[in-house]
Amino acid sequence: MTFNEAAELYDRARPGYPAEMFDDLASLAGAGPGCRVLELGPGTGQATVPLAERGCHITAVELGAEMARVARRNLARFEHVEVVTSAFEDWTLPAEPFDVVVSATAFNWIDPVVRVTKAADALRDGGVLATIATHHAAGGSEALFAEIQECYERFDPSTPPGLRLRPAAQIPQDAEEIDRSSRFGPAVFRRYERDLAYSTADYLDVLRTYSNHRLMTPEALDGLLGCISGLIDRRNGGRIVKRYLTELRLAHRIA
Repeated sequence: MTFNEAAELYDRARPGYPAEMFDDLASLAGAGPGCRVLELGPGTGQATVPLAERGCHITAVELGAEMARVARRNLARFEHVEVVTSAFEDWTLPAEPFDVVVSATAFNWIDPVVRVTKAADALRDGGVLATIATHHAAGGSEALFAEIQECYERFDPSTPPGLRLRPAAQIPQDAEEIDRSSRFGPAVFRRYERDLAYSTADYLDVLRTYSNHRLMTPEALDGLLGCISGLIDRRNGGRIVKRYLTELRLAHRIA
């Protein structure tokens, strides 16, 4: 619900997803014209819009009322998209199953007791569960991020000392939850690395959308953002490059 408090900022500041990921969703999961898609936690529609543009028929279940409102605005031109305001845990599955269940940077927020089993229940036999995770990886303005970490140690006491981002190759793939459920076949992974450049102000806007930052006290957050902005302006001329690792995990329902 912390995201819901800043829906417009989230919509403006958060990066979307790589175009090649949607190509893989089409080729590996059949996410194309007429495909029935259930999206869990669409936010303001960063993944929903590209899926709708490919002709998918989408039911998107979003917990936050403000996030859902912005998503409906962004998706208004698509006839075959419905945004439902509900927690997925409480939502009643329709009688007709879906071809694909997609969750973009949201699956981790759903109750782990419910999410895999209910996603399987929502799918037809052979349907695909596609979850998308975003990781912060080493790269981009790497030396500057090491200095920025000192700002976190100063203003956020929960920050582990000496924490550094890992290269994408060292971030493990995780299929344990899928395998343990016995509802899906072996997971398939696709990964996409990209560097995105931000001005100081734009990067601070991104940080303001992160739930752990939004839960900080106003004084601590102001101190943290001031420390970070000072470093970006002094050390990097008001520009910072962040490396993202986007991971697509797909598994076919077998039971």
